[in-house]
Amino acid sequence: MSRYLLCLPPLALTLSLGGCTGIPEGTQAVNNFELQRYLGRWYEISRFNHSFEEGLDCVTADYSVRDDGGIKVINRGVNLADGEPDVAEGKAYFIGDENVGRLKVSFFGPFYAGYNILALDDDYQWSLVSGPDRDYLWILSRTSELPVDIEQQLTSRAAELGFNTNSLLDVEQGESCSQWRRPESQGS
Repeated sequence: MSRYLLCLPPLALTLSLGGCTGIPEGTQAVNNFELQRYLGRWYEISRFNHSFEEGLDCVTADYSVRDDGGIKVINRGVNLADGEPDVAEGKAYFIGDENVGRLKVSFFGPFYAGYNILALDDDYQWSLVSGPDRDYLWILSRTSELPVDIEQQLTSRAAELGFNTNSLLDVEQGESCSQWRRPESQGS
């Protein structure tokens, strides 16, 4: 089994094992969410470190619609030190109203974890995603680079929501990732 198992953003093994589909207390998932606009490729800009993503850079998540109406999740990352790519395929489904950015994601078996979109650009160019509690946080972007001011705004927003943003790790998405990139059409 792949050790990298994420997050519609980039989310995964540890979360799935817990089977927790909650949302951090005092936070709220975005409203007026449009799945069709969220589908496609997202780049992981920063995250809290976890065993299922340890040592991984060049992390992307590709989302597409499944035949059963759910969401197919393909997460890719690579350990640049040893050149080992890591790929995980999962599935996600809405928790409640499909106009709210609150989903459950699974990478194996019947175990699901919360995938909560806490902030989302009006043009769907960046998002702030948490797991079921404040131990899981990701900043995602449609491009491999996010303007510094936007990243700072998202980091500040996360801090306002009670996340320990000092624990955020930057994810390498630069030139060293180019040989590992797959065209988005191959993301499924």
